[in-house]
Amino acid sequence: MCRNITTLRGLEPPASDEEIRAAAEQFVRKVTGVQRSATAATREPCERATEEIAEIVTALLGELPARRQPPKTVPPLRRDEVQARIAARQAAREEHERMHEAGVAHSH
Repeated sequence: MCRNITTLRGLEPPASDEEIRAAAEQFVRKVTGVQRSATAATREPCERATEEIAEIVTALLGELPARRQPPKTVPPLRRDEVQARIAARQAAREEHERMHEAGVAHSH
């Protein structure tokens, strides 16, 4: 199975909706081979599947008993370096949108 999918059960604090959705997205990508840049014909069914899997995982985590020991690895979305990359991408995206709104010429 995909090594990028991390164990979410037993995290303190519990897994967030964002972490659950990221794991569901990784699973869908792995089993379908469809990436984010796919055409709408393949992207839309994958997005629906991701949402459904995230709902199922949320329910499953809610039903399972507590773990005796936390997972051995820290999920990526909880790592400082990953949070820094996400923040940098978001800042770049916002700056790009500001350039569009201001009518500033720029490259894509």
